[in-house]
Amino acid sequence: MDYDNGLQSPELEAEYLVAHTIAKSLDEIEKYADFPLSDELQCQLSAMVERRINQRTPVLYLTQEAYFAGFKFYVDERVLIPRSRIENILDDPDGLHGLMEGHRPLRRALDLCTGSGCLAISMALLYPGLKVDAADLSKDALAVAKKNCKIHKTGHRVRLVESDLFQNLKGSCYDLIVTNPPYVPTQIYDDLKEEYMQEPKMALEAGGDGLDLVLPILQQAADFLEPGGVLLCEVGDDTEEIMQKRWPNLPIEWLMFHFGGSGVFATTREQLLEWDGS
Repeated sequence: MDYDNGLQSPELEAEYLVAHTIAKSLDEIEKYADFPLSDELQCQLSAMVERRINQRTPVLYLTQEAYFAGFKFYVDERVLIPRSRIENILDDPDGLHGLMEGHRPLRRALDLCTGSGCLAISMALLYPGLKVDAADLSKDALAVAKKNCKIHKTGHRVRLVESDLFQNLKGSCYDLIVTNPPYVPTQIYDDLKEEYMQEPKMALEAGGDGLDLVLPILQQAADFLEPGGVLLCEVGDDTEEIMQKRWPNLPIEWLMFHFGGSGVFATTREQLLEWDGS
């Protein structure tokens, strides 16, 4: 069994399922070690455990909830399970403001390939003056994002847009574009564990080198950024190496995280306009 799109260990997943069953948080679970389960709750817990073992259903699909940037979101098989490294930037004291030249104010942002909407909604909640467009090609994903907008009462501050990348965003300009697009090369996708196969393929697989969506994002992002605006894009560690070989002159900065690795880069509108594609 694989735990990378879950809670990292079987012990933690077991605790999480029990906590979900008795409607308590993981922090509280030890207090309820001797909590008697009713027949109904035992059946509910057993059914989830059986699906996890026999069908390899990721635990966060079983509970239909996932935490991102400290907020709880609804998730199901229509969307990728949230696990973006961009979350670590939101957790940083400087956060998104630290990416902006001269710490310029953030007024409008775009979350491209939004999925469940967790990134767009988290930005809106953490930055009260920020308005966010959340775009995705998948109607199913946008339905989940809409549900999460209602849960977190983001109102008019998060606008959902059905769009194939920038196609339906003509005329819009942003201080910041964040995106965690599909970036898994086809050969790697075909070898993924069964847990990943239960996530939407269109949210993971991205062609022979994993750059089918990254390239058009790089080519078009400058047209949708304000002067001094920033593109923040997650591509994973493996795709980082592929990008460096394919575009050695691409003017980007790889962000480093305290736990090691990167897989997330930042670049500005002006740098993208100067890039010659090599």
